[in-house]
Amino acid sequence: MLFNMAGLLGVAYENHFAVGSFNVANSEFVEAVITAAEKKKSPAIIQIHPNEIDLVGNNFIAYVRQAAALAKVPIAIHLDHGGSIQDVLRAIKNGYTSVMIDASAESLEQNINLTKKVVDIAHSVGVSVEAELGTIGSNEVTDGTSEVDKILYTDANDAKEFVENTGVDTLAVAIGTRHGHYAHVEQPELRIDLLEKINEEVDIPLVLHGGSDNRDEEIRKTYEHGVSKINLSTDMKTAFFGKLRENLNNNPEAYEPDQLMLSARKEAQKVIEYKMDLFNSTNKADLY
Repeated sequence: MLFNMAGLLGVAYENHFAVGSFNVANSEFVEAVITAAEKKKSPAIIQIHPNEIDLVGNNFIAYVRQAAALAKVPIAIHLDHGGSIQDVLRAIKNGYTSVMIDASAESLEQNINLTKKVVDIAHSVGVSVEAELGTIGSNEVTDGTSEVDKILYTDANDAKEFVENTGVDTLAVAIGTRHGHYAHVEQPELRIDLLEKINEEVDIPLVLHGGSDNRDEEIRKTYEHGVSKINLSTDMKTAFFGKLRENLNNNPEAYEPDQLMLSARKEAQKVIEYKMDLFNSTNKADLY
């Protein structure tokens, strides 16, 4: 069932669970997400970053829309970290049901102005909008060099002003998470106290980016304080490509996809199923 994300997260927000939002860049990950969601009777979000859509092409979304529409559970299709109005327009044209505009590196005023423009555009065609306030850290490593960004925590009062002046449907907040693995930096504790303050000031679902490698006990606390969407990419992709490398090493002559991809997809699916249990979204599809 294809859903707008505002509708998907509204139920999660009211019932204190989070919906996993999984980055995909090929059909194997789409299949893993939907198969896991149907098995767990959980809603799910398939999200695609601008870099990922550049990789697979615009026509890929037609396949994702059909797969989501035929799924037995609610599925939304989301633009992850759109950096411009052009990214947003491309996503809307392609058929996403939700978009993110990320102007978190700009001033509060500039972030509000750009987000408001995107909200006006997207809401006019029934597409929901996510924005980001504060900056999520990054643990990415390129060419052997660690690029560790600092976290700029979200201010609760700024969050209230931002939501009131943009009409955004959901807000990604910075409370201590980072994108990628924590192997290169100390694993931080999530600022649950800050999350509580933000949740007191705004009345929309909150989003946690950088959902890999965080402690399970901390993740469980987040959806009790307004987090209704948790992004997941690194853990899932690590499982998939780890198994794929193993298959290639053990079967150097293999060339058929079913020899290489099927077991890799199943490894990714195991991670997704585990996260659905962790996020408390298992068996929640009946609420929609």
